Amino acid sequence: MTGGTNGIGRIAAASLAALGYRLVLIARSEIKAEATRREILQVVADAPIDFFYTDFTRLATVAEAASAIAEKYERIDVLINNAGIHAFEQRVTADGFSEMVSVNYLAPWLLTALLSQRLVASVPSRIVTVASEASRRSRGLNPDIDLYDTSPFTRLGSSVIYGRTKLMDIMFSIELSRRLASSGVTANCLDPGFNVTGLGRELSFAAPLERLLNFLRIGDPNRGAGIIVALATQPRFASVSGGYFSVKDAAPLVPAASGGDVGAQRRLWNATASAVEAFK
Repeated sequence: MTGGTNGIGRIAAASLAALGYRLVLIARSEIKAEATRREILQVVADAPIDFFYTDFTRLATVAEAASAIAEKYERIDVLINNAGIHAFEQRVTADGFSEMVSVNYLAPWLLTALLSQRLVASVPSRIVTVASEASRRSRGLNPDIDLYDTSPFTRLGSSVIYGRTKLMDIMFSIELSRRLASSGVTANCLDPGFNVTGLGRELSFAAPLERLLNFLRIGDPNRGAGIIVALATQPRFASVSGGYFSVKDAAPLVPAASGGDVGAQRRLWNATASAVEAFK
């Protein structure tokens, strides 16, 4: 699981530990990882938890982690792509990609591709990707341009870029489900809804706003974590693949117009494969 040391991912990780799963968490910060370990062990004293460290802005480290995970574990029951960031200014990674595109889309795409063989060998297995209804603010998608776009943007304009990365996640998940059809591996994605935890980490007023929203009981992160755990574990989703589900009772969602186009999904897949080829 990626993003298991922050926000809804941290809550989901604790829930999975309570269900008896061995946790393999991919993290960037060793400090946050150890804090997460201590928190989970307070609830599940004997929970097995392993960490692998990567930087999703450096795709070579993603490939290294995937290789180490595939070598260490004979099976992977569930891969959860949860890590994400909403940046309010453009930052370009060492690999030459927009930070949000790298962290929210390219890194999970690469991780999934490199672990797919182990997932197929572990069937029945599942892939769960955290997308968002923010995808409806994407204003469409041109893979040949948008995967490589590093143009500056404002805080207001950041919503379009964030939404575009989440649209990519939806399209990737649906196309992946077709490519894994009949393999025994399912692939689904979800909208976790509005969650207060980790809200706008780059905003100066994020902390007091989070306290206010918690006081008003708005944006309960347990709901977002709950839909992740449901798709990862519940028997009713065991044979479901290619779905996009709402945080509200796991109701099926229809992707934004361009996101549901089969041809567009295939074009995005092929363009992404080319973009990350050097890191495979």
